[in-house]
Amino acid sequence: MTVWIHRPPEDSIAAQIATARGELAGLRLAVKDNVDVAEMPTTAGCPEFAYTPERDAPAVAALRAAGAVVVGKTNLDQFATGLVGTRSPYGAVRDLRRPEFVSGGSSSGSAIAVASGEADIAIGTDTAGSGRVPAAFQGIVGIKPTVGVVSTEGVVPACRSYDCVTIFAADVQLANRAMGVLAADAGARAWPADVRFAAPPEPVVAIFDALPDLDPLWHNAFDRAVARLRESGARIVTVDPEPFLAAARLLYDGALVAERYAAVGEFVDARPDAVDPTVGAIIRTARDIPAHRLVSDLAALQRLRARALASLDGADVLLTPTAPGQPTIAEVAADPIGVNSRLGVYTNFCNLFDLCAVAVPAGTAGDAQFGVTVLARPFEDAVALDIASRITHGDNAAPETVWPLRAAPSHELIVFGAHLRGQPLAHQLTGLGARWAGPVRTASRYRLAALDTAPAKPAVTRQPDDIAGVAVAGERWLLAPAALGRFLAQLPAPMQLGAVELDDGTWHTAFGCDGVAAQAGKDISEYGGWKAALAAGAVG
Repeated sequence: MTVWIHRPPEDSIAAQIATARGELAGLRLAVKDNVDVAEMPTTAGCPEFAYTPERDAPAVAALRAAGAVVVGKTNLDQFATGLVGTRSPYGAVRDLRRPEFVSGGSSSGSAIAVASGEADIAIGTDTAGSGRVPAAFQGIVGIKPTVGVVSTEGVVPACRSYDCVTIFAADVQLANRAMGVLAADAGARAWPADVRFAAPPEPVVAIFDALPDLDPLWHNAFDRAVARLRESGARIVTVDPEPFLAAARLLYDGALVAERYAAVGEFVDARPDAVDPTVGAIIRTARDIPAHRLVSDLAALQRLRARALASLDGADVLLTPTAPGQPTIAEVAADPIGVNSRLGVYTNFCNLFDLCAVAVPAGTAGDAQFGVTVLARPFEDAVALDIASRITHGDNAAPETVWPLRAAPSHELIVFGAHLRGQPLAHQLTGLGARWAGPVRTASRYRLAALDTAPAKPAVTRQPDDIAGVAVAGERWLLAPAALGRFLAQLPAPMQLGAVELDDGTWHTAFGCDGVAAQAGKDISEYGGWKAALAAGAVG
């Protein structure tokens, strides 16, 4: 048994699925075995370390409360130390399609559970790429959120400062739904007031101007993924990989590995016979690192981060191959440290730089599954998700809603004219990261007029009870509080913000207009909306 470490009885699982309720009702959930599930042993891939928690980790509890059913605890690289999936006394987890190759780790069992169809969603963890590398090798989606926005309570730490709970699913839409449930449960870190909830219509995507260690077939596959993004309307720019890759090397070659010793070092020292030799060597090496080296490396990391983020000025996201290639089980056995280290070349820097990431499949490279990762600044998770969706499903394939809206503060705005999607001022909203949230219609209490402005704008005014009105078509946008403030600061007279009643009887924040200015405009109420009036030539 290499994928699963512990599974409940099948009849228990079936009974829970049959009675599940909630937005994830009946979805089968696999949980990486360094994350607590009540009354199931947590081993972290080490039987002698095992303990049985009394309660679920908050991440597990949130998904179960939404109706997901835990179908088992999954294998992993011991203590989440590795990107290969072979460092486990429960056996090496192999690639689903090509068993002579590694599955990717450390969230190996969770990725295979989803890829094989034994689970619908799975919890993984990610410190150096553990929630992204196995997703790439297994042709599934892995979402690694901004550090701290999902609670890591109840997770056996690897490097506490950089650990993240992640989600695996077969597609972006399902992964997004599951992350929405996790994000709604408060994490350790508050969202800022200036979050972008959408990528711009024509995003700027940065790629490295050199891709070291990348297998030639994988390089061709990456070029095809870049071409698809360009065809979807993205603008591609190049950046120097050096500060990113230098930070990646710091994670294991520098003093930052001391965090791994702080997490489980005492156990490793006390029970060396219980620990995988490679994992033990990595953790024990960190024991005697002097404090001054850690301070020095943390300072170096901040300098590298500043350089890296400066190079991304003007870009919305960074796109990389998720891994440089997929090694065989035999290659890992021959060089366990070196092969594993090469696998992290495009993932290790992510959490160190406080980036968020979405790993998605992007075709094949020869016989191998090939994946790319979209990385974005902290709290730009929605931007990364939108662009990842373009890669997997083409242009205009972004989810209708995105999981950060479940956690971050947001405001809505109902618009009726030049700010409708596709109209000349829509860029004022998309430039602020506003997300289009669909069409709406007002209650039948309003009149619509065309103002003599450039560009032409509508005036929507509520009518008294004794004056006939119409229902006016509009659109709903969602944006961050700071973005709404910046937008309103630039709002020209006679436009104003107010409340509008929709056809379902609810009231919402919307564009309005000074009544005197509206009376001076041309009444176009008969068309029921700005776009219809434009199509009829009623607006000059």
